[in-house]
Amino acid sequence: MSTQVSVPSPSPRFRISRHRRLAWGGSGLACLLSVIGLTLSWLNPSIQAPLRPGLDFTGGTQIELRRVCQDSCSPLTAEAVQRQLTAIRLPAQAPDEAPPRLDSAAVQVLDDGHALLLRLPALSAAQSSAVIQGLEPKAGPFETAGQSIGTIGPTLGTQLFQSSVISLLVSFAAIALYITARYDRVFAFLALFTLGHDVLITCGLFAWLGLVLGIEVDSLFAVSLITVAGYSVTDTVVVFDRIREQRNTLKHLPIIEQVDVAVDATLTRSLYTSFTTVLPLLGLIFFGGSNLFWFAIALTTGIVVGSWSSIGVAPTLLPLFSARSPEPARAE
Repeated sequence: MSTQVSVPSPSPRFRISRHRRLAWGGSGLACLLSVIGLTLSWLNPSIQAPLRPGLDFTGGTQIELRRVCQDSCSPLTAEAVQRQLTAIRLPAQAPDEAPPRLDSAAVQVLDDGHALLLRLPALSAAQSSAVIQGLEPKAGPFETAGQSIGTIGPTLGTQLFQSSVISLLVSFAAIALYITARYDRVFAFLALFTLGHDVLITCGLFAWLGLVLGIEVDSLFAVSLITVAGYSVTDTVVVFDRIREQRNTLKHLPIIEQVDVAVDATLTRSLYTSFTTVLPLLGLIFFGGSNLFWFAIALTTGIVVGSWSSIGVAPTLLPLFSARSPEPARAE
């Protein structure tokens, strides 16, 4: 009399399938808020775009000034600086050319009032000097070594915007082609779905930051989105590879059980990888200065969301899109 030996089923310590509704609800809420933020930003008369474009894309002049203070600076608000800018009369570049108006200038007070960041229309060198001199009575004196002036013309800004959009589209298309060729259609679809999920939430966060705090996106933000897309796909592929590798050894289990085993086996690795990636970004956030602060915020957000989607979203959606789950083999 022959007997069939039953294959022992692994018992994962963490079963993500039991929390799939919570994972879907959290991701769905984050995506909904992101879409709302992008829509409100588009409808905002002062933005008229899903994200508030920065100097790299619109063109103009950025002036950064540091005030001469001891332990603390005198109180200063962005509204007071804005009123002072409106009263400044700029010299004309040509006799028949009117100087640019400063009514729409964006002002940020940084470092507890120690620094000012001005976003202005494109100015000449003489006009930039006139702006600094006009602010001296209200916000000065300023450190000569702490002054930074950068100007980007509107034509160059348009070229940078087009180049950023093209680079994003080419990167996403290349990732889509590779995933589709490397995996079956279900795995490829879910990997690309989580990629869009991660990019959408990152953009949604910056849409709200642009609406509430006036945060603008620049070419560095486009670089962060490309990095987030690559990280998202890599993290998701690790889990899918584990599921595919164990299909033969765990073919007696339903697909939902295979997902739990795969996620449990890769959970520690995914968390450690994300943690070690976020550590240097935290260094940039706290010590990298204002130029890299929002770039690091975008990368950190994308990596955290990417880790979440690769653990809680893509694997839990796999049983819904896969073929009929195999039934466990019965032991005789």
